Amino acid sequence: MTTNNSNSPTPGQTNPANQATGPDAETERPVFTLQRVYLKDCSLEAPHAPHIFLEKQEPQLEFQLDTAEQELGNNLVEVLIRCTVTCRFGDRIGFLVEANEAAIFEIANVSDEQRTLLKGITCPTIVYPYLRANLSDLIQRSSFPPFHLAEINWEAFYQQKQAKMAESAATRQ
Repeated sequence: MTTNNSNSPTPGQTNPANQATGPDAETERPVFTLQRVYLKDCSLEAPHAPHIFLEKQEPQLEFQLDTAEQELGNNLVEVLIRCTVTCRFGDRIGFLVEANEAAIFEIANVSDEQRTLLKGITCPTIVYPYLRANLSDLIQRSSFPPFHLAEINWEAFYQQKQAKMAESAATRQ
């Protein structure tokens, strides 16, 4: 026996609960949805293994971090965090890790300014914990001591990146 709940739309119908009503019926509701998070690229090199595991010196860690974005169409955008971690023991490299963690977001019905801020601050804030976990796991599984990337203030990171871009544009003129 099949029952039809009057609140459920049939195929091809729109659910009335999702339709805007009242004075704002002409404007669409903002949409910000995480579609998928994925490790896009990752590599670890330990060029001096196994001898590097016998090293007694304190390691020196270097970090490089950047973000990128790519519009995919249909209100979808890929936001990517690129990270390079280099561990040195004196002049020898203990390990070099390069990773790109990315996610696909749906962003619709927001102003261009809001869209830019979502892509530059909110999206990296969501993606970064996945990158941290993947790098920590990879490094530890490679027999190096436990390692965790520090927390990042993505708003400050975004502002610094915008300032560098503005400075670069000013020097080209």
